[in-house]
Amino acid sequence: MNFLITGVAGFLGTALANRLAREGHQVRGLDDLSTGDPSRLEPGVHFTRGDVNDRPKLWTLLQEVDCVYHLAARVSVPESVLYPREYNASNVGGTVSLMEAIRDVGVRRVVLASSGAIYGDQEAQPLSEGQAPRPLSPYAVSKLAAEYYIRTIGTLWGIESVSLRVFNAYGPGQRLPASHPPVVPYLLHQAVQSGSMMINGDGSQTRDYVYVDDVVSSLVAAATAPNINGLVINIGSGTETSVLQLAQMVKKVTGSDSDVITSTQTSGGVARMCANIALAERRLNHTPSIKLEDGLQMTLQRDPSLKPGSNNHTP
Repeated sequence: MNFLITGVAGFLGTALANRLAREGHQVRGLDDLSTGDPSRLEPGVHFTRGDVNDRPKLWTLLQEVDCVYHLAARVSVPESVLYPREYNASNVGGTVSLMEAIRDVGVRRVVLASSGAIYGDQEAQPLSEGQAPRPLSPYAVSKLAAEYYIRTIGTLWGIESVSLRVFNAYGPGQRLPASHPPVVPYLLHQAVQSGSMMINGDGSQTRDYVYVDDVVSSLVAAATAPNINGLVINIGSGTETSVLQLAQMVKKVTGSDSDVITSTQTSGGVARMCANIALAERRLNHTPSIKLEDGLQMTLQRDPSLKPGSNNHTP
């Protein structure tokens, strides 16, 4: 098959593109390199630097493409609170531009990488796709708007669409920005360096951590799965883990004696988050295969930035 992946040089985009290329598919990738690193892409991935709002470039890249994976987005929740206009322009405006180009060229299917952040704070757990969204940040609002746009434009113009609400993905190659880093790579880096592991809130807040290979498998399945048009599907592990439990697992796999320090002065975010993955199992024939402790061990082994003496901040 022929694929176009937007945001191809990012964490999930790179893993997806490399797998598809290894399986013999034709893969084109687009990324503005605001955060991505194209050096990690396989030689078989045809990379183009550019923005999803560049319609002429999109028209060229979309020729003879069977399926588009739309992963390009700004993804920092705290940053979105400071810059909501920019997040709307990138995540919502970029999605609309892409859907217009897909409509013009006549691509059959588009798969959106959405986010479990859309659910917000919910009492009922695990979270099911039918629950009313309660987005608590401009980032979450932008992802919800993107879901509506791809489904609505898709319905109007005969484009098959599906949105995968990815929960807390982690794995080798995940970017570690200096401010507001994702919790898994942050804790791993601190443990490897024997630094203190600072946790926002009291650490009792729970999340659903899903290994990157399992996320990629669900994305691959979504390209060809029948009868999923217009659906929203959760992608997670189905397991609820507190941040304190995560920290203890990180200490175990790294053999670290780092101190774990909680900070009740800073919010830990929503109290609970766990994905109901029954729909993914039924419609995508996808069941996650990698348990959290195993995934942490694999990340430790496969991520060069976690080796002794490495530069521990990925640019």
